[in-house]
Amino acid sequence: MQKGPEMFWRKMRMAGASVTAVAVLAACAGEGARSNEAPQQPLKVVGQFELHSLDPSTSGGFFTRLQVAETLVDADAQGALQPGLATDWEVSTDGLTWRFHLRPGALFHDGTPVTADSVAAALGSARSKGGTPLATVPVHAITADGEAVRVDLAQPFAPLAAVLAHTSTQVLAPRSYGSDRAVTGIVGSGPYRVKRLEPPATVELTAFEQWQGQKPAITEVNYQSVGRSESRALMAESGQADVTFGMDPTSLQRLKQAGKLTIADVTLPRTILLKINAGHDVLGDIRVRRALSMALDRGSMATALLRDPEMAATQLFPPSLPEWHQDTLTPLAHDPSGARMLLAEAGWTPGSNGILERNGRNFSLTLRTFPDRPELPILATAIQAQLKELGIALDVKVGNSSEIPAGHQDGSLELGLYARNYALVPDALVTLAEDFGPDGADYGAMGWNNPVLMSTLNTMTSGTDTSDLVEGRRQVTDILQSELPVIPVAWYRQSAVLSQRVEGLALDPLERSWRLTELTWAK
Repeated sequence: MQKGPEMFWRKMRMAGASVTAVAVLAACAGEGARSNEAPQQPLKVVGQFELHSLDPSTSGGFFTRLQVAETLVDADAQGALQPGLATDWEVSTDGLTWRFHLRPGALFHDGTPVTADSVAAALGSARSKGGTPLATVPVHAITADGEAVRVDLAQPFAPLAAVLAHTSTQVLAPRSYGSDRAVTGIVGSGPYRVKRLEPPATVELTAFEQWQGQKPAITEVNYQSVGRSESRALMAESGQADVTFGMDPTSLQRLKQAGKLTIADVTLPRTILLKINAGHDVLGDIRVRRALSMALDRGSMATALLRDPEMAATQLFPPSLPEWHQDTLTPLAHDPSGARMLLAEAGWTPGSNGILERNGRNFSLTLRTFPDRPELPILATAIQAQLKELGIALDVKVGNSSEIPAGHQDGSLELGLYARNYALVPDALVTLAEDFGPDGADYGAMGWNNPVLMSTLNTMTSGTDTSDLVEGRRQVTDILQSELPVIPVAWYRQSAVLSQRVEGLALDPLERSWRLTELTWAK
């Protein structure tokens, strides 16, 4: 029979465990941990994300964050490109041919060498997945060229190297793929290898002995997905988690005030925003979109709900994206009176029940969001209350995160609330070109396009005119601020709670890696 911590972890995988039960189990297991734990026991990492797919195109960077898989190109905390599996790269003068030189002696976790052929095959699989950054690049062919990987383009694409740092392009061994190129296992080349995998909640890792870089100080890692933020907080407090991600603002504030645990945080190039269906017969009116924006009291929401007033979003791009954030831009502001005037201009008048109406139709909308990031449902409730003050009835539906892209695809989405990281590809230009292209994107514009913005983005991505990238960025931000195809709500600060057993956590602002290899057991 399993006892102590092992029983606790097993029970945490059971859906619907109550907070009270978790607290009792955590306390009991915590006593055993204090008396029996030794540094060689696994590092226990707890987060909110479940693993529903092994495919890099849909697994959300799960295995790059755990440092199991690598990409050809890496990036530092400022987004500057760095060597990954490729030590260096070069591009022809016409911008059509790129060569990436592989790290000599690199091995996959099954002991097979990382070859140009295996990398080209992995990138070919990534390229075939719709909706990924590489799928939108004008690639003609990806082939092995001696010890290098060669990428031939149909037309120049300046940020190609940045795209090859995106987590969907992680390189897996040939053994990871089935006969139909579906991903059936995770055999990477990073400092940790997968020891046991139980989707959707559990991943166990061990250090890869043949890793060429500095060996991790902590050699065993267990990741556990725990759905409820209250449960994650209890696990952090009781010592049943060494590193805890996805804390809700209230629990995080309480842990800070207690002062017993280390809390690391970093401002991300991520924005919580409202996705607007601009093809909707109501939301297509720019006056309505501006009124919705003016109805939002971002300062109060950031202060009261996020416990971080500096995160009130006055524009789409946070200061953590200094090349795109514009200090001279007129900030988005809370202006209920101005919002009412715009709605009146659009023909909406108060009805007998307090809800605005036009031509016999009530002003009612549906907002979809999801609980993976615990601040989203509480922000959705606040937005619902603020729109009600204007006479707009908002129905909030908290479901699965997949419902937002599904609603984009079938046209049923009206409003979606989520957080968008504009530097998952280290060059934000790639994400913007995807989000605000002619057809929009699952987590970008919907039913909206602007020819000037698209022309500017196309010129910047082609690399044919690098004389005034600053002006191009200014023009893009001005258009997005004016037309509001998405409405910024809040910027984002990522936090993690660290137990007393470990030290050395430095969060990655690009969210590419959890940097577990940098952790050490506390002395």
